[in-house]
Amino acid sequence: MPDPVDTRALWITGPRRSEIMPVRYALAAEQYDIKTLYTGISRGTERLVFEGRVPEREHANMRAPLQEGEFSFPVKYGYSAVGRVLGSDAEEGRIVFALHPHQVRFPCPEAMAVPVPEGVPPARAILGANMETALNIVWDAHVQPGDRVAVVGAGTVGALVGYLAARIPGTEVCLVDLDSRRGALASALGCDFALPTAARAEADVVVHASASDAGLETALALAGLEAPIIEASWYGTARSTVSLGDVFHQRRLRLVSSQVGRIPADHAARWTHRRRLEMALRLLVDPALDALISGESHFDDLPRDYAEILSSAETLCHRVRYDD
Repeated sequence: MPDPVDTRALWITGPRRSEIMPVRYALAAEQYDIKTLYTGISRGTERLVFEGRVPEREHANMRAPLQEGEFSFPVKYGYSAVGRVLGSDAEEGRIVFALHPHQVRFPCPEAMAVPVPEGVPPARAILGANMETALNIVWDAHVQPGDRVAVVGAGTVGALVGYLAARIPGTEVCLVDLDSRRGALASALGCDFALPTAARAEADVVVHASASDAGLETALALAGLEAPIIEASWYGTARSTVSLGDVFHQRRLRLVSSQVGRIPADHAARWTHRRRLEMALRLLVDPALDALISGESHFDDLPRDYAEILSSAETLCHRVRYDD
């Protein structure tokens, strides 16, 4: 048996409390030993976990694949790690992506370590999980060539949905957000931008990704006759109160949920989760996507920075750097 490995990980120890704690593991058969290069902080979900807002009935459903601990705390959470395979076999040195929390070094089942494609820098590959979610949303939305698409909420996932939809021939894609500074991001990703009060209505497809009642009200207002509104937000323990007495019935609108834990039915017969993640990583080859990295911290500084990163409206995907 290999010697145990001593390393360190970020643990959320209670609501709005985090600390770096020691971790020991022994490498099992059919596991890679991975030295972390970067992880990504996904603000939306990690903020709900950090604040203790995961509903108890959803604890099992919302577990990250390689999470440790429970949402009732302490919990080691995260799902965007990029690292280098250690060891002496043919895979040594390979750069891989894994759905793993923030940890300096970690074991990973070989089947869950997805090679980062050539042409995708490791520092950008942390967007893999967010791109996978965006790809799933676009599948759920059934965006067609020539469609007019509105994406309400220009966070990381919403912006990536806009990026993908804008590359379907003939589409007109507009990112809608309260923060006018997101206009530069929209332009970098090939999308138009509008504040909610100025967005063009009569969209063929609307994606809502702001996790707010106001955003969902805007999404309903922008949808054209019989258009789908794809609800891509996750609200945690928050309750949504949205009026359905205005245009919802008169326009015969459809409110459709999207969640990355399941592959849409019209793809499920052919696509596995691994194939979807491999595709998401390949889609990260475009340098324009670096605009989604809104900041960087060293792992050792996370206990100091984590709360501010998650609370700041300016955070898109925050990159965590590890010593190589």
